[in-house]
Amino acid sequence: MIGLDSPVDAVLGDVRKAQKKRDAIVERLGLATVGDLLHHLPRRYLKTGELTEVAALEEGEMITVIGEIRGIEAHSYTDRRTGGRRWRVGVDVATDGPRLRMTFFAKHGSGVEYHRKRLPVGRRGMFQGTVGRFREEWTLTNPQIVLFGDGDGDGDAANLALGSFGELYPIYPLTKGVETWELQRAVAFALTVLDDVDDPIPAAVRERHDLPDLVTAFRLVHLPRTYGDVTRGQRRFRFEEALVTQLVLGRRRRELARVGAQARDGGDGALLAAFDARLPFELTAGQREVGERIAADLAEPRPMNRLLQGEVGSGKTLVALRAMLHVVDSGGQAALLAPTEVLAQQHHRSITAMLGDLAEAGQLTAPAAATRVELLTGSMTKGQRTAPLSRLASGESGIVIGTHALLEQQVQFADLGLVVVDEQHRFGVEQRAALTEKSGGAPPHVLVMTATPIPRTVAMTVFGDLEVSTLRELPAGRAPIQTTVVPLADAPHWFGRVWERVREEVEKGHQVYVVCPRITGDVAEQGVLDDAGPEPEPPTARAKRPEKAAAPPLHAVEEVLAELSYDQLAGLRLAALHGRLPAEEKERTMRAFGAGELDVLVSTTVIEVGVDVANATTMVLLDADRFGVSQLHQLRGRVGRGGLPGLCLLVTRARAGSDARERLEAVAATTDGFELSRVDLQMRREGDVLGRSQSGWRSSLQNLRVLRDEATIVAAREAAETLLDADEALRSTPRLAAAVSDLEASVAAEFMEKA
Repeated sequence: MIGLDSPVDAVLGDVRKAQKKRDAIVERLGLATVGDLLHHLPRRYLKTGELTEVAALEEGEMITVIGEIRGIEAHSYTDRRTGGRRWRVGVDVATDGPRLRMTFFAKHGSGVEYHRKRLPVGRRGMFQGTVGRFREEWTLTNPQIVLFGDGDGDGDAANLALGSFGELYPIYPLTKGVETWELQRAVAFALTVLDDVDDPIPAAVRERHDLPDLVTAFRLVHLPRTYGDVTRGQRRFRFEEALVTQLVLGRRRRELARVGAQARDGGDGALLAAFDARLPFELTAGQREVGERIAADLAEPRPMNRLLQGEVGSGKTLVALRAMLHVVDSGGQAALLAPTEVLAQQHHRSITAMLGDLAEAGQLTAPAAATRVELLTGSMTKGQRTAPLSRLASGESGIVIGTHALLEQQVQFADLGLVVVDEQHRFGVEQRAALTEKSGGAPPHVLVMTATPIPRTVAMTVFGDLEVSTLRELPAGRAPIQTTVVPLADAPHWFGRVWERVREEVEKGHQVYVVCPRITGDVAEQGVLDDAGPEPEPPTARAKRPEKAAAPPLHAVEEVLAELSYDQLAGLRLAALHGRLPAEEKERTMRAFGAGELDVLVSTTVIEVGVDVANATTMVLLDADRFGVSQLHQLRGRVGRGGLPGLCLLVTRARAGSDARERLEAVAATTDGFELSRVDLQMRREGDVLGRSQSGWRSSLQNLRVLRDEATIVAAREAAETLLDADEALRSTPRLAAAVSDLEASVAAEFMEKA
């Protein structure tokens, strides 16, 4: 008998004798043990009792079908090179759709008889190969064949007795040189010799959630009799994956709670009260509720770790500022960490403007409760940084806003109590440790803000170490935004109309953003291009259209600015903004745009978040298909902020029916960020939820899908909390403890910590 930890060679049979094939299974598929093999679940199933429904075929397409051999014929011909006699054997395979022809060649008549014997008319089987077209017939080139029969031993190693599985035949994720039937045989053999295994999911949990044990689940997914078997087995593996993930996150939450932090009770509340009294508007009900929840967290002697999510323009920054003032009233300091210098500068301008003389501590005219607000960015000179650093170290300044320059060793705080992390950045263990050192040994409270609404299950799965607060209500005065797709592939003449609309808006006294995906023709803003951009053309399409002209270059800030200034928008006041400009020039440009001294700002996505110019009513997004759903929604949120109706034009070369166009049309159809967050997740690869593209590794979510499996994730989180309450070390379930430890140590867990 063998166990899950046994080498996979123990069940590979004859396959292990072929070194290249064995290496492909172990190295390229990553199946080193029997457990790895059994956890390599089928990606789909074919019904063995009926012919596969085949829709329209395409040349070059790889297909796998259940078919029936309907005819076989042989024709002799003369080999032009040798002059010898040869035979071409044609085999017709019927599907529930087009008929396929397979062609084999034989040197002798005995070869023809071999093919007639191994491929008898009326026999069904699985046929896998590349679709071609020859003389008005669909062909299956270099097919792999698995015939279904009664185990009569006709000499074909790929033939399978129907008794070994039910009406469904599993199709596995493969790599070059490995066939699905080879994995199926190894799995089937493994299940006959597998010894008793220690199930990671405790029996009480399985019973409560009606889950099969591990060995039964393996049989249900690998040797199913019905689709009901598949569903039951898959549910067990999804639950297990969700349970391990929730245990990792649950242990992290508990570990953070044990560390302890200095409670910030708000003191006499003088600064916050003075600020609230000056607000020219009423807080929304959501802002008040979330503010009270944050204040309660800050008053606890454990570190707050809260995610504040909400619509673009829902007032998250105001909520965060009130939390910072609460901490300053408590005698501590607060830091706001922004992802870009442009956003840090914007936050500094808006926060000091909102505070007015409450940000002028040390001046004779300042109120008694006033504090100081500092700005620290990486581009500041040593001389520019000296005074702010001194005031932070002495405690004279209560608030600092900056980029990751705040994490540098020379930045010291008198008493850092709260860190607010703005868009696009998780706050991981390294940053937490760096700021803990600056805060006198006790970890600061942490508030993470995002304007990309997150579905509940994503928050539970990806941000499960954070408590989540949501702002859904938009403040009064936000105007509607009309979003229109401008399809240059279908209507290239519309491009001229785009610039006419821009000029019309400027003539009304309004301002416009023009956003490009690149700085120059060959340089992109770091982090700008979303990996949900245009899909690469499939190899088959490239093969059919080798003379296809190269795609036009992406629009770039510098080229677009020059062209617009000279031609379509000549006479208007235009300027460029991107991350490679000197900090002083970026600041000067943003101030000029905010003051109405510029008509059009041609920019990369450095204006994606936090930029707030009330008079900006229009945004033109060039090559809009290069950005993802959430990024488009963020950018669109820069207009319509001053009570004036907004207009967002999504300019694209993507053709109708493509994934890129569907993404843009989804954005144009709604301004509901919560709805778009679900669309975004459905359209993107699931692995990106945990940062697959950033980490370079496959997602830790192998079977789980955070939207589809919401009920499973919720149940697993409840089960995880119960298990941790009883035994946080999971001593009574060693295999489950090992799985949790593996995830904690994996690259995926490292990303969840550091991303």
